[in-house]
Amino acid sequence: MTPGETDPELTISGLRVRAVDLVPERPVHTAAGVLASTPLVLIDVVTREGIVGRSYVRCYTPLALAATARLVDDLAGVLAGARLDPDGLDDSLRARFRLVGLQGLAAIALAGVEMAASDARAKAHGVPLVSFLGGDPSPIPAYASLRTMAPAAAAQEAGGAVSVGFGGVKLKLGGGTLAHDLEAIRAVRDAIGDRAELMVDYNQSLTVTEALERVSALDHEGLAWIEEPTRAEDDRGHAEIVAAARTPIALGENWWGPHDMEDSIAAGACDHVTLDVMKLGGVRGWLTAAALAAQAGLPASSHTFPELSVHLLALTPTRHRLEYLDHAGPILTEPVRVVDGFAYPPDRPGNGLEWDEAAVARWLVS
Repeated sequence: MTPGETDPELTISGLRVRAVDLVPERPVHTAAGVLASTPLVLIDVVTREGIVGRSYVRCYTPLALAATARLVDDLAGVLAGARLDPDGLDDSLRARFRLVGLQGLAAIALAGVEMAASDARAKAHGVPLVSFLGGDPSPIPAYASLRTMAPAAAAQEAGGAVSVGFGGVKLKLGGGTLAHDLEAIRAVRDAIGDRAELMVDYNQSLTVTEALERVSALDHEGLAWIEEPTRAEDDRGHAEIVAAARTPIALGENWWGPHDMEDSIAAGACDHVTLDVMKLGGVRGWLTAAALAAQAGLPASSHTFPELSVHLLALTPTRHRLEYLDHAGPILTEPVRVVDGFAYPPDRPGNGLEWDEAAVARWLVS
């Protein structure tokens, strides 16, 4: 919003909250297990003025879906009649949940409301979210996050991604031995050659000792980064790995807010950050995190949520790449547009999320 511009007054009349559990054509294989479905909570913040702000949050497991949806829905009574001010609402809700703790499902619910409120505010000004926040809607380089860990299948998937223009691919590891890791890495490398960056992600599956052994071998594979080799909250362990590795270590998708990021940076726990708009606390949390990355000189990529990330990376001084792994696309009228390896922010007002109601009805969890 430009200085001196009148801020339209919006008042929240209610929330519409729906739980969906999508079954993708191909499940996502990780060291933590197979993600056979995609449980999401869809959030509509409805205003008296007729503007609706939209967002969604990921639950990762269907076991958390009903609880997350119920928690968001329970906020409706608190929000009804409130002025739609994303920062003010976020502060108010965080104050209510401070004694419970601002992590886990509580943090996810609050971030979902903040993201939807930010969408409504940008819509009230008739501009895309990136423009409302003061950025330029420019194309963002993207990388493809692979769904499979098996060497031959991963190589085929990676080759297909690079053939349509992706400038990088990410391979998940940690399901087996170092020999299996190297087999998968080299199969993917043979498929993509020098046309794209290759990143790997252990999804927190190694002990620090195991990680030190593996990164020593992986240092010879020309990787762009090694992501979350050990427990996400173990800053000391990650710092030890950073000190021993020549390959950059990436961390960030499991930071519960910018304060976690500050702690990791202070510990020297990473060389590259991966920002998750939901876990960071929504749009405001991301912007704070982007400033921290800039201050530390750390390249910043996104973690999932491409619909929001394509706006927010444009505002991130040290942006690197957008992670493309399409979770919500099947229930959107217009998924994120990726052309020749670049993601394009939509030119319609707000963050661009519009539900395909027929698809939502198909996957709705009663």
